[in-house]
Amino acid sequence: MSTYPFGDVNGPAEHGGGRRRSTYATLDLEALMDVADRLTETLRAEYPQLVNSGEIIQAELAQSAEDGLPPNRGRIRSALEIIAIAASAGTGSLAYTRHLTTALGL
Repeated sequence: MSTYPFGDVNGPAEHGGGRRRSTYATLDLEALMDVADRLTETLRAEYPQLVNSGEIIQAELAQSAEDGLPPNRGRIRSALEIIAIAASAGTGSLAYTRHLTTALGL
C-alpha cells in the first residue's frame, strides 16, 4: 500500500477527500454577463489595449446564452489570462478577472 499523499484529487475515485469542483455545474449566465460587462467597462478606463479581451469574454457568454450550450471555456480562459498578466494588483480589472476565473472554475 502506498503512503504517497494524494492531496486534492478530484478524479472518479475521489482519492484524497479534496473539495469537489464540477466543470458541469449550471452557471448563472446573467450574473456572469454582468460581471463581464463591468470588466470590459473597467478595462476601457484602466487598460484600453485590453478591451478586446473583455469583448471576447462578453461574446462567448452571450453566445452561450443564445444557443444554450456551455460557454467556450478555452477562449474565455485565454482572454482572462491575457488580462491577468497585464493588470496590476489592486485594480478593478484584476478583481473582475479573478471573480470570473473563480466563477467559471478556471
